[in-house]
Amino acid sequence: MSDDQINTWKEEVYKPLNLFEENKGKTTQADVNPAYIRPNMFMMRLQKIMDEYAGGVTAQFTTSKPLLDKGMELLTFLKEDAANLGAEDLHELMRCWENFHRMHQAEAHVRTILFREETRWPGYYFRADFPKLDQDNWHCFVNCRLDPNTNEWEMTKKPIVNVF
Repeated sequence: MSDDQINTWKEEVYKPLNLFEENKGKTTQADVNPAYIRPNMFMMRLQKIMDEYAGGVTAQFTTSKPLLDKGMELLTFLKEDAANLGAEDLHELMRCWENFHRMHQAEAHVRTILFREETRWPGYYFRADFPKLDQDNWHCFVNCRLDPNTNEWEMTKKPIVNVF
């Protein structure tokens, strides 16, 4: 591994700290700034998207394709804002990267629900557009994989192997 590659990674990892430091003076309240988003506000936005569109508690664990599509659209906007996460200290830097990973996990979750055209209730979610549990077609695991080179998602079914 070259020194240039190490420095590039360091720059990327510490970007939220540098972004905050460079722009904190643009406002009188550090939580509201046109140049960055703090990790707590980012987390609130992510939670709201998942709660309202991906079958969270306020939606009574109910979702549908139109809601999931809207959630994907909002996650796309959130991904754009992730480039502007700002951190005041090392604790917030950790929270920035934690949110970054949660955002990708949230997208994987929404894509999995979209792929699985059935309800997985009780215990998971209710698809209003596919209200029945479909054991014939969906008694399986659904795996997803993001290709890091193409940014394309691959969705696959994997069999459940009963050991007893």
